[in-house]
Amino acid sequence: MNEIAISVLVFVLVSVAIQFGIAAFLIITGRGKRPHPSTGDLTFSELSIDYQDMPQLKTFAARDGKQLAYRLYPARSDKVIVLLHGSGWHSQYFLPLAKFISSESLAQVYTPDLRGHGHVPERRGDIDYIDQLEDDLADLITFVRRDNPRSLLIVGGHSSGGGLAIRFAGSRYGKQADAYMLLSPWLKYNAPTIRPNLGGWAHPSTRRIIGLVMLNNMGIRWFNYLTVIDFDMPKEVVDGTETLSYSYRLNTAYAPRNYKKDLRAIKQPLFVVAGTSDEIFFTDRFEPVISQFTKVQVTLLPGVTHMGVVVNPAVRPAIKAWLKSIVEPHHEAS
Repeated sequence: MNEIAISVLVFVLVSVAIQFGIAAFLIITGRGKRPHPSTGDLTFSELSIDYQDMPQLKTFAARDGKQLAYRLYPARSDKVIVLLHGSGWHSQYFLPLAKFISSESLAQVYTPDLRGHGHVPERRGDIDYIDQLEDDLADLITFVRRDNPRSLLIVGGHSSGGGLAIRFAGSRYGKQADAYMLLSPWLKYNAPTIRPNLGGWAHPSTRRIIGLVMLNNMGIRWFNYLTVIDFDMPKEVVDGTETLSYSYRLNTAYAPRNYKKDLRAIKQPLFVVAGTSDEIFFTDRFEPVISQFTKVQVTLLPGVTHMGVVVNPAVRPAIKAWLKSIVEPHHEAS
């Protein structure tokens, strides 16, 4: 090995060591204090509804053999919706909307408790690898299609669940869905749609996230289990089934890889519905932002909040009208 090659090798090794050192410093020092329970800006009181007639949890087998939970709202319909819940909780709060959709025979509704969430997750707030939520969703769709081979299948999601739906659309599985329905979807922490304080309820450890991104860019994923974000919920809604902290890999898995590229991949019908009183998003920006990358129908509901876009009855006519407008399947095997 000549002197030039040795010099280059030394330079590379030193550069890697410096980057690793900076990343390690950010990871070690970047963990913030866990917030005390409070309401933030989100109107959690809207989730205080009667859950007595909620369907029992069932399970399906994921590719790793684990049994993952979901609820089914059956209907006599040729449409099926898989609804993905937002951060911090699980599929329970979809009850009013899913019950309406099924009772109106608009679609069968499946509401999974995403891995790392729910009543008895294997590891609350964590998954095995970054792409695992997409793989789980693809496995659920395979499971759903066994009983509904000719149904038009819609992937929908609220908040971070909407972000996961967008991520799924941009993945190798994206064409498995015939349409997408997003309720106040998460795009990215710095997207034009995001309010500066995230509604006052999410507390990311930004320095730690930056350090872990640096390591992942170097191919080092040993520390992806570390917690990078905490959520703030009032005591009135905390019951032990919430998930108030996420690891780096779960937090990353719950958002689009690149929302612009992922949105460009959507050729199926896309519906976005949100409320004008959303505490997390500038909802009037959804249409101009998303329409740069794909065709979208956006409906804004006056006075409806971030949680209200799921539980407020005002959302139901808009969703009903859109579901009735979707007629022909757009499914392609992937």
